[in-house]
Amino acid sequence: MSVQFVPALAGIAFIAAMMVGPASADALKDEIAPTGKLRVAIAISPAGGAFWSTRTESGYAGVPVDLGKEMAAQLGVPVEYVAFQNSGQITDSAGKGNWDITFLPKDPERETKMSFGPIYEVADATYIVKPGSPITDFKSLDQAGIKVAAVNNTTTMRGAIAHLKNAKVTGYQTYDEIFGLLKNGDVDAFALSRDQLNAMAKKLPGSRVLDETFKQTVTAVAVPLNHPQSLAFASKFMTDAISNGTLRKAYDGNGLKDTPVRTAVSK
Repeated sequence: MSVQFVPALAGIAFIAAMMVGPASADALKDEIAPTGKLRVAIAISPAGGAFWSTRTESGYAGVPVDLGKEMAAQLGVPVEYVAFQNSGQITDSAGKGNWDITFLPKDPERETKMSFGPIYEVADATYIVKPGSPITDFKSLDQAGIKVAAVNNTTTMRGAIAHLKNAKVTGYQTYDEIFGLLKNGDVDAFALSRDQLNAMAKKLPGSRVLDETFKQTVTAVAVPLNHPQSLAFASKFMTDAISNGTLRKAYDGNGLKDTPVRTAVSK
């Protein structure tokens, strides 16, 4: 994975668009916010983190919520949040024209359906095992008859399927559904990012987060395919957000004070 401070092509395209004046600024808005609002696709879960968002009494909260609001303000348009149950649903809707921007775990399959800008977060993926389970490591987990749950059609689910040769991985639509299955002992383990599983373990006495890591999940800003101005704008926004404190503020405001901000952005 290469690391650089500005994604060159995206930065050049954005600067060029801004230099030619109001007409190009209007063209950018027409491409990135064709409805007159910036529609930000978010996935809802109590898990939190750099990708998931939560419902609140007044609407939504989360790192993508805060970043989307700041991006809309830069564009000079209102923000509208389009909620989904998981990242797979966001991916499947990428070509349907019902959202403009998202912040999503990236993998090769998704790159066939949308364009990604800078990576802003890298997380270790592992498993949590149900309360009272004798499973202590990957070797004891990967056995015939072991049931592993994952959020359906996600990068973590695809990683778990590739990782486990004997245990069966099954996809479910929501975090809440899997939490209930794990709590009741209907599944043996749940694959997700370590920080989210550590938070889950506090709500599930007797559960255990395994020490090993089976993959790293990277999260990045993304737009639908064939939206070059949108990608350029979103890429520069994230580059700036990392350096000017916007991302740090979003992390801190969503209970992620211990999450480090990357000092460079990755392509």
